[in-house]
Amino acid sequence: MWLTPFTAFRRLTLRRVRLGSGLVVFGYVLTHLLNHALGNVSLSAMDAGLDVASAIWLNPLGLVLLYAALTAHLLLGLYALYERRFFQWRVSELLQLVLGLAVPLLLATHVVGTRIAFSTEGLEKGYAQELYVFWVASPANGVMQSTLLILAWVHGCLGLFFWLRLKPGFSTVSPWLLAGAVLVSILALLGFVQGGRSIALLAQDPAWKAEALAPIHVGQADKIARLRAIRDALLTSYGSAIALVIAARGLRTLLEVRHGTIRISYPDGRAVRVPRGTNVLEASRRHNIPHASVCGGRGRCSTCRVRVFDGDDGRSLPIPSKAEQAVLDRIGATPGVRLACQLNPTHDLAITPLFPPRQLPARRAEPAQAGEVRFIVAMFVDLRDSTRLAEERLPYDTVFIINRFLGAVGDAVREAGGSVNQLLGDGMLALFGLQTDPEMGAQQALRGVDLITKHVAGLNRLLAADLGQTLRYGFGLHAGAAIVGEMGDHTDARFTALGDTVNVASRLESMTKSLGCIALVSEAVYAAAKIEAPSLQEVLLQGRSEPLMVRRVGP
Repeated sequence: MWLTPFTAFRRLTLRRVRLGSGLVVFGYVLTHLLNHALGNVSLSAMDAGLDVASAIWLNPLGLVLLYAALTAHLLLGLYALYERRFFQWRVSELLQLVLGLAVPLLLATHVVGTRIAFSTEGLEKGYAQELYVFWVASPANGVMQSTLLILAWVHGCLGLFFWLRLKPGFSTVSPWLLAGAVLVSILALLGFVQGGRSIALLAQDPAWKAEALAPIHVGQADKIARLRAIRDALLTSYGSAIALVIAARGLRTLLEVRHGTIRISYPDGRAVRVPRGTNVLEASRRHNIPHASVCGGRGRCSTCRVRVFDGDDGRSLPIPSKAEQAVLDRIGATPGVRLACQLNPTHDLAITPLFPPRQLPARRAEPAQAGEVRFIVAMFVDLRDSTRLAEERLPYDTVFIINRFLGAVGDAVREAGGSVNQLLGDGMLALFGLQTDPEMGAQQALRGVDLITKHVAGLNRLLAADLGQTLRYGFGLHAGAAIVGEMGDHTDARFTALGDTVNVASRLESMTKSLGCIALVSEAVYAAAKIEAPSLQEVLLQGRSEPLMVRRVGP
């Protein structure tokens, strides 16, 4: 569906602007690094690469896009410095901010020395002139520019990491992305060294030097002075902007002190006081209260969400921003549920975090260490009438039977390609699709249905003489997105899955009792497996307003 300009503007958020502008700047830095890497081939290869880069970035559209992205990203970096009230950040977050603020130092000198020198002064500079300055005339300047370029690259890679780490399949491609990022930077530095050495040799020839450093390339003294003045003015303006942001932070602190503080209460009885307008996640971090937040407080996930108790189901709270509302809509949040990183309360309230954090002893509270949104197929399996089994047999006999049942089901799950995630008394949670694409994971789960039926039937034949009855069981399957990662406290954290997909699978398993069937498989599993689902029927699960289409398996 095509978006009108007005609709596209309404969907625009600061997060999307930051992402879009960051991707443009990242592409600009990437082309420069790749261009530097051509120095490992020859100087002429570097100049040929420069022609390609110039065709991309020096055309009218490219210039507008680049300068708009640079300006937007710079302003958003300054806004991030102003917005965050407390500096108790993770190292990766602090590193990204510091590197982001350092990038303009590189761009000011580079843009003035190349783009402005070409457009306003008419100078025709290429790699020969730049490498001469950085390698022969002023090696210290060359070291600084190379360092700043790598810092810009690291900043961009960190930004991509924070964006992509919640995407399905990131864990699979992340080693390749890391290898590529390191390889690009190393090749760029080696290319810079090789190109610089070649220029140092050519500079020993007076004829080459006279031609390469002619006024048409480097300019007369008055032009050089004007370019330096422009560069100094840009750097001074940037320094002044940072100083203004810091001053604004101080002014805000004074105003907050004048307007007082608010009290935030937690379920364990703890209560903290923070300046009015501080978001709930920052309040937790400031007072070393563990609070889950996989995305680091950027509103990209829902793991920091809390239920707010203020007497009116959250109706007196600030209205959610577009970014927060999009996340709340995606998870189907009920009234009173808000994202802690986006909620800036103006009055006292009590909150209950809905996701348990992973606590680390003897350290400042950190967000959850592991967790990402992944496609999975969740399967809940439960043994029926286990209580009656226990009443009629010795405890050890009951344990033996339950273990044989769980063993048969576990073998079937692993044979199909899934993994046993949790043992729940006489039942289990199995997950499919953790190491495969969604289609393969769903197909493996459907194969698991047949294998479980087969394995348990074999177990019943084996135990028929001793049991005098048939082991009855039920299971439910559902497919969709879930948060997977380590959950628990600092002494017992285990890998598991959370979310609506897991809840639906559990409720389908429970419904098999009332429907008198072995299994209920949701339509989503067949859709993911790209298999037409036979004989579907509607069921209404407890706690859900919309019916779910399922296939009934077994009598």
